[in-house]
Amino acid sequence: MNSEILVKTALELGAYKAELIKAQDIVLSSEFRDICASNACGFYGRCWMCPPYIGEIDVLMDKVRSFSNALIYQTVATIEDSFDIEGMGRGGLNHSRISRNIGKAVAPLIKGDSLHLICGGCRFCEKCAKADNLPCFYPEEALSSMEGYGIDVYRTTKNTSLKYINGQNTVTFFSIILFSEDIDV
Repeated sequence: MNSEILVKTALELGAYKAELIKAQDIVLSSEFRDICASNACGFYGRCWMCPPYIGEIDVLMDKVRSFSNALIYQTVATIEDSFDIEGMGRGGLNHSRISRNIGKAVAPLIKGDSLHLICGGCRFCEKCAKADNLPCFYPEEALSSMEGYGIDVYRTTKNTSLKYINGQNTVTFFSIILFSEDIDV
């Protein structure tokens, strides 16, 4: 596979930056499950695609380890200031939309199994069906949380061109698509 096409596709569909990495360079930590359980994002136990509903952390980290490559990408949203919760929310929704578009576009390019994860909660539905104890309305569109799978986004991106912080009055969101097809990284 021509690895450049994956990066190019992500960039054309709205990613600010995108890069291919070896899955072995993904930093995993079960401590992220504790962070999820603290419910700082508000999705713990309230979204089908977040803990505790997505499974045991050790099983999920093993699934991440089962892949050999990853396309990691980011979007950056401008906000008024560090208290602009609405701006952060709009940025998260935009990232979710871009992630789904990227996922649909690269799926036919990847042979074999893949796993697409997003930062924070799924955000596909305005209100997760979990709130009414109904099954997920869009299981084919739903994306699980990177952190819920134990991915330390900060440490994973540290040796890439993707910055975790992209300047004052911005908020950065990440997603990752894991796969095992041979590519040059």
